[in-house]
Amino acid sequence: MAHVLVPLPARDFDPTEAAVSWKLLRERGHRLSFATPDGQRAHADPLMVTGEGLDVWGRVPWLKRLVLVGRSLRADAAGRAAYAELERDPAFLAPLRHDALTAADFDALLLPGGHAPGMRDYLESPVLQRLVAAFFEADQPVAAVCHGVVLAARSVSPRSGRSVLHGRRTTALTWAFEQKAAGLGRLVRWWDPLYYRTYREQPGEPAGHWSVQAEVTRALASPADFLNVPAAAPQHFRKTSGLFRDRADDARPAFVVQDGRYLSARWPGDVHTFARTFADLLSSL
Repeated sequence: MAHVLVPLPARDFDPTEAAVSWKLLRERGHRLSFATPDGQRAHADPLMVTGEGLDVWGRVPWLKRLVLVGRSLRADAAGRAAYAELERDPAFLAPLRHDALTAADFDALLLPGGHAPGMRDYLESPVLQRLVAAFFEADQPVAAVCHGVVLAARSVSPRSGRSVLHGRRTTALTWAFEQKAAGLGRLVRWWDPLYYRTYREQPGEPAGHWSVQAEVTRALASPADFLNVPAAAPQHFRKTSGLFRDRADDARPAFVVQDGRYLSARWPGDVHTFARTFADLLSSL
């Protein structure tokens, strides 16, 4: 049984990426501990939990509870159910503090993502970046999904002075997925049109310069080390359209990349396969 650390921001993490991973790893017999900046329980992005605020009338108090488009944009039924379970877990409700963590106290690290503004403190935390680097330096298993890969990309090896992902193959939230979400967000959440963009380009910067894919790619030894679904892959449309998510019994929409003891995935639609693959990795050690 491995002891897996799951650091989270105070708010706005993705409920599916954290909770489904927690549920599947726990079912495989692994122990999970959580950590937040202040040792208080974390809160997922409420829009991803309820879907409220993801319809064009979502700014109107007496209409926002009418969720139509938001039903397809929020976490799916499996993600919401897992998050409801997670909110009753004693380890989740009594997390450790980020500044009290050392890699040596754990066997593995899991980095969920999320795109809303509360994620920025997590992604920009020097404390977490040093912690992530320590896991990589010790060759301990690390799994990162979506924006969690950004945290890994920003973590610098004290030996090489480069990102811990330099020389590794990885995936993460693709620019194609991020563009689709941002385009839809501009329509349905017109008062906050860049809700799906955690970081935004400044005047003169090319489109997508601060996308997840672009930032992660800049940390790699070669742009070819950022992997996406090959054009000839079976189920290519199912994997790349953003219309399908994997399930406990259906891995066809998923795409994950394993490089040694490092595992990565793109978005919540990969997370069942991502968690199962990480559980297999942990069990093989």
